[in-house]
Amino acid sequence: MTKQQIHAPRFIIALMAALLGLATVAQAGPALICHTFEIGQAKSLPWTSPNWNLSGGENYDTKNLVRDTLEILSPETPVLVRMETLRRATLYARKDPLAAKELLARLYARTTSAESSGHPDALAQFDVGYLAETYQQWLGKNMPHLTDGMRMDPNPAAGLDGYAMVKKAIALRGSDPQMEFAAALITLSGPPAEHREHAQKAILGAKSDPLLAQNLATHFIGPRTETMSETLAKNATSN
Repeated sequence: MTKQQIHAPRFIIALMAALLGLATVAQAGPALICHTFEIGQAKSLPWTSPNWNLSGGENYDTKNLVRDTLEILSPETPVLVRMETLRRATLYARKDPLAAKELLARLYARTTSAESSGHPDALAQFDVGYLAETYQQWLGKNMPHLTDGMRMDPNPAAGLDGYAMVKKAIALRGSDPQMEFAAALITLSGPPAEHREHAQKAILGAKSDPLLAQNLATHFIGPRTETMSETLAKNATSN
């Protein structure tokens, strides 16, 4: 038994206490963009920046963005790795609007192909929905401090309801605390009842998911900000 597993019950108690309203630290920035997700040693897109955003020193060729992202998003890839990969892809895509559009189109095509074959794919639904929501957070209304040159414009995901796709993915998947975590982050600003349900399921599910528990314990942006569990809990109790 690992050290993480030994202390899991104590950690879950702390998370549930936070869910009851003990957290008071303010949230800063859109969660799908401004928070780096812990993925252990799992493969994702290359990343050299020490912070959540690109530092300007990356030499990744965005001509490979679509191909590399699709290869990473295999059926065996955990949801948290998908979340971090799509976060990185969004940041890289700001420099390449064509790649941004193509990635969304390819992920959407995977979903429609699976549905037309009579075998809807939960992960395909999740990927396109989560990417659409990440694009939405990157464009304008949630990132007013960014210059126009740092945004993808126009929004490739305009008109897509990414949250509805993520909810459909959860329904297809059944019980998946990592997807619930993603949905809880998407709904930080509401709808309140749905956010509360997603947050509770994510926190309870972390009891048997060490990587999710690790992510819930991480700070939003830096040690002086609230943890992810506090972010979810505060919104779940105040809405």
